[in-house]
This record gives sequence, structure tokens and C-alpha cells, in this order.
Amino acid sequence: MMFFCVPRAAAAALFIFLHHCLLLPVSVLSVNQTAALVPAVIVFGDSIVDPGNNNVMRTIVKSNFPPYGKDFIGHSPTGRFCNGKIPTDFIASTVGVKELLPAYLGTTLGPEDLLTGVSFASSGSGFDPLTPTLTSVLSLPDQLELFKEYKKKVRGIAGKKRANSIISASLYVVCAGSDDIANNYFLPASLRQHSYDFSSYAKFLVHKASGFVEDLVNLGARSVAVVGIPPIGCVPSQRTLGGGIMRSCASGHNQVAQLYNSGLKEEMQRLKTKHQGTKLVYVDIYTILLNMILHPNAYGFEVSAKGCCGTGDLEVSVLCNGLTTVTCADASKYVFWDSFHPTERAYEILVDWVLKTYLPYLL
Repeated sequence: MMFFCVPRAAAAALFIFLHHCLLLPVSVLSVNQTAALVPAVIVFGDSIVDPGNNNVMRTIVKSNFPPYGKDFIGHSPTGRFCNGKIPTDFIASTVGVKELLPAYLGTTLGPEDLLTGVSFASSGSGFDPLTPTLTSVLSLPDQLELFKEYKKKVRGIAGKKRANSIISASLYVVCAGSDDIANNYFLPASLRQHSYDFSSYAKFLVHKASGFVEDLVNLGARSVAVVGIPPIGCVPSQRTLGGGIMRSCASGHNQVAQLYNSGLKEEMQRLKTKHQGTKLVYVDIYTILLNMILHPNAYGFEVSAKGCCGTGDLEVSVLCNGLTTVTCADASKYVFWDSFHPTERAYEILVDWVLKTYLPYLL
């Protein structure tokens, strides 16, 4: 991770952070592993961790066209909502499993691809059952059904004993909730706002997230990272839509996210106590991403209030395309690629910090 022009307070925090890193096992800090730390990485969630499952679905929530993938291997758009790699790719690489984590749907997966993990995530999905129906994408329960199918395939390849070992020893990542807030609750004429205030909607999402994690544990998961919601009110599109004429961070969005994160953290602790021997870890990405947005120069960025694609204010998915939009010259100078999703560089910094902070508690 690179830092520039670090003020005194940030320097103190950096010292503590680096001191913490020095206490971690060398194997956790090394990107190029000689041996995998886990047999597979298995992922559920939304567009932050979807490498292209939506490509084969009848939905407008897609990114399998330029300029997406501009800085990816072969400059190829794969369905990842980014100019390059997404968090799951960096996670899989860091734990030594493989360089890229593939989508479960729409790709030709060989035995080794399946045995080392896949992503079931679907862009536009969420914990609220209403959220995926609004955009015709996979719900979280749908993703669990695909996971059950996946387990059968792994048994067919590896045999029951080895398959059970892979399923129980794998690293699971659950990342959803942003779309519930931005593309459901805060939509104009939202149905949910009639039934829930900020606090009750956050509790509703926590309840749904908890149920999903319980189901996942019952299906054999023993090491689960549950990612909190980022400062969704500060992503460029939500600034434009809910931040007023100055495009400030949309405070309501962030308030719901913080209420959810606080409740989720407590709920993961409760589930951890309930399921003895199971590693359930709440992962806070709100704090570091907000810091990157508020202090971009400290991380080597120049722009954090706009995306690299088009005007950077609203373009995402079909609005960010190679026919009607242009992109910035250097995406690595931007925190956000489109108006909703971070750049590959931002993801790299984010995942590096997350793994150094939380991976020791998941292995």
C-alpha cells in the first residue's frame, strides 16, 4: 500500500498499522504463496464480487462490454464492474488459490476450477428479497441453491471425503447490502420507506444477512467473512442523486449503512458463540473506504468524488459504454471506476488492508 503527503494524525495511524502488520505471519503478508492457505475461495453477494454471473441473465445490470475491463488481462470485459480485477481476484491470489476467481455461471469450468472455488455473486442483488426482483438478478437464496449444485459437482470430482474437506476448509466471503440501500430503499417512491425507518430497515437487513449466514453454516461453511456495507452515500452516483447541489455524501444512505454495520457486527458475534468452532468474522470496509474518499492523496489518488467513466457523476452499467462515453486517461488516479464501483487500484489497496486485518481470524 502506498501513502503520500500523510498528515501527523494519519502518520500515527500508519505507524500502528505497520506495527500490526509486522506481527502477522509472513504467509499472510505474501501475495505470491508457495502453498495455498485454503483449498478454495467461495463467494456470494453483489457486483462488488461478481466476476460475470449476470452475463447469462436477462437483466440490464451487466458490464460485459467496453470500457469495462479496460485494464484487465487482454483488455477484456468479463462482467466485472471494474476497469480490472475485483476483490475476489485479489483474495484468491493472496491466499494462493489462483489468480482469478471465476463466475459459476456462463463459463467453462474444469475440475480444478471448481475445486479451487467460484463466485455465485450477482450484480444488483441484496439481502432484501425485493432488491434482486427489481433488476431480475440472482437473489441470495438463489445463490445458495447454486452452491448446493456446486457441492454435488465437487463430490463427483473429488469423492465424498475430499469434497467434505474442501467445503469445510474453504474461505467463504459474503458481500451484499449496498444495493438494498442505494437501489431499493432510497429509490424514488420506494416501497420500503413506507414500512421501515432507517433503524428498522437496517435491522431487517441484519436479520436477513444472519439467516443467510446460518444457512451457509448449515451447508458446511466453517470460515466465513461477512463484509459490511461501505459508505454508500459517498459513491459518485449517490452524491449526484442524494447529495444536493454540492454533491456531498448522502447522509441518509451512510446512516443506514452504519446502523446495519453495527448490528451486523453484534450478530456475527452472537452466531460465532452459537456455532462453536466456526469462524464468523465481520469485515469493516466502511472505515477504510471512507478514508480513501475523504483523503485520496494519502493513498496516491487524485479524484474521489467522480468516477473515471464518462462525466463520473452517474455512468454505471449500460450508461458506461464504449459508444457514448469516454474514460479518464489513468484509472489508477481515481478511487472510482464508474459512478458506483471502485477502480482496480482502489480494490487492491482495500483488499490488502482487509486481509492483513482479518485473515488471521479466518484461518
